[in-house]
Amino acid sequence: MRHRILPVFLALIVSGVLPQAMAAQEEASDPHMETALRVLAGTPLIDGHNDLPWQIRNYDPAPLDVAAYDISRTTSGHTDLARLREGRVGAQFWSVYIPFSAVEEGAARVQLEQIDVAQQIIERYPEHFELALTAEDVMRIFQSGKVASLLGMEGGHALENSLGALRAYFDLGVRYMTLTHNGDLDWADAHGGGHPHGGLTAFGEEVVREMNRLGMLVDLSHVSDAVMRDALDVSEAPVIFSHSSVRALRDHTRNVPDSILQRLPLNGGVIMITFVPSFLTDDPPATLEDVADHIDHAQEVAGVDHVGIGSDYDGIATVPVGLEDVSTFPALFAELSRRGWTEDELRKLAGENLLRVMREAEATARRLQRERGPSTATIEELDGS
Repeated sequence: MRHRILPVFLALIVSGVLPQAMAAQEEASDPHMETALRVLAGTPLIDGHNDLPWQIRNYDPAPLDVAAYDISRTTSGHTDLARLREGRVGAQFWSVYIPFSAVEEGAARVQLEQIDVAQQIIERYPEHFELALTAEDVMRIFQSGKVASLLGMEGGHALENSLGALRAYFDLGVRYMTLTHNGDLDWADAHGGGHPHGGLTAFGEEVVREMNRLGMLVDLSHVSDAVMRDALDVSEAPVIFSHSSVRALRDHTRNVPDSILQRLPLNGGVIMITFVPSFLTDDPPATLEDVADHIDHAQEVAGVDHVGIGSDYDGIATVPVGLEDVSTFPALFAELSRRGWTEDELRKLAGENLLRVMREAEATARRLQRERGPSTATIEELDGS
């Protein structure tokens, strides 16, 4: 009998069945993983930034073809349906990113194409996704067992200096806009640019005011420190950093300095810590523990009510060890549980903080819409250009 059991045992090892079973047993016996899974079962994990639409645009066999990329199977990227479920993703901001270079071919056209790709993803898998426009939508969709799907623009260059375009994007479902990407705009400085304006121009401030009036979240990832300060001065609604980390731990212009983190409680905003390795550490490879360190620091400086998650999956070439794709989110929450985070704190990190931001932005928009109509301001009028 012993001789018959040994080949079977070896076959199970080779096939991967035994390691998987052992891993599942280990996970089930880990009280911190049990905590993570319990939290994510009752609170939507809201990831602030996933670049799947851009991945599909650049899919070599069939660019822009959502059906060909087919996230119902295992993809070559970080995201597909099975891994989203394994990762307990409850709500996802799909980034409808366009590069700064798109201004050369018509930024608005490329932006509309990316919004179309994101909408096709949502529509192609209706049993898994549903478009969310409000915080109430996010909770309703999550409770129905689907992934609430939101749209986030990455870069104000897509406006082509038009507030009318901003309103049109909002009507198409966009619920946040990163004010800049990596290039300076006519009205705002990017983090790594030449900083020609020293922050927001008068028109840039009007963009923020109009976003407040619409209920579109002001995203300060990618902007200069001066734009961060100016936007916090102007905005009547909470701001977000959809995918940034903290500068105290990694001195990078894409990260947020403590002086800004300290202002988030008064504003009500949230920094959504990203997984981009170069924003996490100088010492490759980055790890899950590095991400947890950045979350801990943001919590210590800004407070537990002002921290969230913004992975940047499918927008990065390398990932932290332990956070290889969208299936791995529970491991991060288990690590934080090991570090002493309570279930209430983990729920805030997962989604409650961002839901509060959305609700406050929606309330601000209702008030402002009673006070004033759509802005007719132009950059020529306000900045004299």
